[in-house]
Amino acid sequence: MDDPIAVALQFGFLAVLYLFLLWVVRSARRDLAGGANTDVPVAGGAAAQPSRERGGGMDLRQGVRPRLEVVAAMNFPPGAEFEIGDSATMGRSPNSDVPIEDPFASSAHARIFPRGQFMYIEDMGSTNGTYLNGRQLRRPEQLKVADSIRIGETEYRYQE
Repeated sequence: MDDPIAVALQFGFLAVLYLFLLWVVRSARRDLAGGANTDVPVAGGAAAQPSRERGGGMDLRQGVRPRLEVVAAMNFPPGAEFEIGDSATMGRSPNSDVPIEDPFASSAHARIFPRGQFMYIEDMGSTNGTYLNGRQLRRPEQLKVADSIRIGETEYRYQE
């Protein structure tokens, strides 16, 4: 009645289909878990502004002024700097400390905050992700001098 080869192919197809569905679910769960990290307390702080408009900055260590240097951003020339201060939020929202006018940026896309004597960056559950030195952030990571931060087509370089 039924050809054994056809039955084997049907079972094989179902097995591949279930493996694909498991892969999709696993990938989706990993992406959702990476953007929703809640183990880090929210740090409040002063707004970051281009340094040509505001002087000074917070010292984590004596003489250190954390800031972001524009590499490529709409409405900001390369080399413009944003003082970070206590902490800074990045995104399209008018309330963001570092405004990003990029269609791939979320309203509240990422934040930079202190932990001990170091500054960290964290993606805030954005749709398109935040990239540090070409790798997508899955958890908060410590910033080092000259690290590259990319959100959509916008890129900054971290400086102290």
